[in-house]
Amino acid sequence: MIRTVAIVEDTPAEADTLKEYFSRFGAEKGVDFKITHFESAEPFLEKYRPVYDLVLMDIALPKINGMEAAVRLRELDRTTTIIFVTNMAQFAVRGYEVDAFDFVVKPVSYSNFALKLQRALNKLGTRRDTEVLVSMADGLYRIASSQIKYIEISGHRMVYHTTDGTIKAYGNLKEVESVLSGKMFVRCNSCYLVNLNYVYAIRGYTVVVDGDELQISRPRKKAFVQAVNDYLGGGI
Repeated sequence: MIRTVAIVEDTPAEADTLKEYFSRFGAEKGVDFKITHFESAEPFLEKYRPVYDLVLMDIALPKINGMEAAVRLRELDRTTTIIFVTNMAQFAVRGYEVDAFDFVVKPVSYSNFALKLQRALNKLGTRRDTEVLVSMADGLYRIASSQIKYIEISGHRMVYHTTDGTIKAYGNLKEVESVLSGKMFVRCNSCYLVNLNYVYAIRGYTVVVDGDELQISRPRKKAFVQAVNDYLGGGI
């Protein structure tokens, strides 16, 4: 598996050290890393796409410091793993504010780096959610499948009904369905893709999804009801 990493570090020598450590760790553990280096927070945030498994962030960055950059990053991506790399340990303890995973104090030793990286990879390995890339007017966002109650087609847009509210986006329901295939998502008609975990009841040709009533089409009813029964162990 390839793990994607962003290093946000303004000191070239220290960035090179981190790259060397990733290369060494990868050779020892059989992990491939795709690394992108940013010398400041500005280009990192301006060009940001939610494709990184791990972000190593220096705190003492010019203009936008690492803590502020992490706050902005969380507005764009709530799931990527953040590790602060810094000689300012007193600020790194504020990492809980941005749900940072950990911090490494400079000068970074390989043993400490490898320990923290292994813990981060262990965390990534426990993620069971499939993440959907959602295209919106202001950029791309990731949504964990467990947060999606159902997706509907409304006009020429897709509407994601999530535990955090509704998100209107561009895209193709069939493509999203293929990404979520085997992840408890089933169509009840041509307009709705439903997360079976949020199905409360089926009444005739209506399915209740977390309080919302959705129409089940006649051609899809048998397969949909069977899928719900299989998921709930015959509970409906």
